[in-house]
Amino acid sequence: MNNRKHLRGFTLLELLLSVAVIGLLAASSIPVYQSFQIRNDLDITAENTAQSLRRAQLLSQAADGDTSWGVKIQSASLVLFKGASYAVRDTTFDEEFAIPTSITPSGVSEVVFTKFTGLPQVSGTINFNSNINETRTVTLNSKGMVSY
Repeated sequence: MNNRKHLRGFTLLELLLSVAVIGLLAASSIPVYQSFQIRNDLDITAENTAQSLRRAQLLSQAADGDTSWGVKIQSASLVLFKGASYAVRDTTFDEEFAIPTSITPSGVSEVVFTKFTGLPQVSGTINFNSNINETRTVTLNSKGMVSY
């Protein structure tokens, strides 16, 4: 009987309660993590778009490859391309960035910058909407200034 008093440990009930509490904490944090991930994807997509527009403008001003450069925004990707338009581009120079499936782009879908001046042929906004009703907007004005 003396030996039993010195034994220490956890009961099955204590272990089950601990596992249940950890499970509840994990289950409640998953939606928070998912919305954080979607907001992060939105920010990264907007930043990649702005950087691609700026890069296309600089390559056009430098007349790299003696032609214009542009950016095409599609539902699943963003493509920096070399050429007068996406349809007649030189595909060997394409730089593609994935857009997560939780994000839907709208607005201007193709921007081409003129050689030497770097002025965009179109101006406007590119909107990125998420499935949690968050939006990021990238704006391109007629002088080629990109803001987001």
